[in-house]
Amino acid sequence: MTDVSERVIRYFEDYVPGLIVDCGTFSLDEGQIIAFAKEYDPQPFHVDPRAAAEGPYGGIIASGWQTTSMMMRQVVEHFVSPESGLGAAGIDELRWPRPVRPGDTLRVTATVLEARRSASKPDRGIIRSRMELTNAAGEAVMTLTAVNFVLVRPS
Repeated sequence: MTDVSERVIRYFEDYVPGLIVDCGTFSLDEGQIIAFAKEYDPQPFHVDPRAAAEGPYGGIIASGWQTTSMMMRQVVEHFVSPESGLGAAGIDELRWPRPVRPGDTLRVTATVLEARRSASKPDRGIIRSRMELTNAAGEAVMTLTAVNFVLVRPS
């Protein structure tokens, strides 16, 4: 099943394995890519158009950390509910299989892989989800698996 990208209040019971949530899209232009990279990831292929053109990617590409940060914004707005979200235990298997280029529009999708009630804290559950960013061609540009703590629905 696929959920809409509107803001929805979710509790542990709503994160059923197989739930797919479209978290919307975002785009990056060259100025945004360079500004972020100058501050946080100043590698030549992120900050210097001339060096990037001569480098392995043939032009400026976005920092994976920028795409991860922007993905997180979409996930917070469309997948994680402030009413029930307790944060993450961590992420696994973070990958950037393809570069993100200026002008790319990226779609964020969250898929619940598993959900289990906490044995030690019965007021919450643990969900494991796959987050994927795809470009306009449908190619994955970033994937990760997240483990989050979520409150159960109040009685």
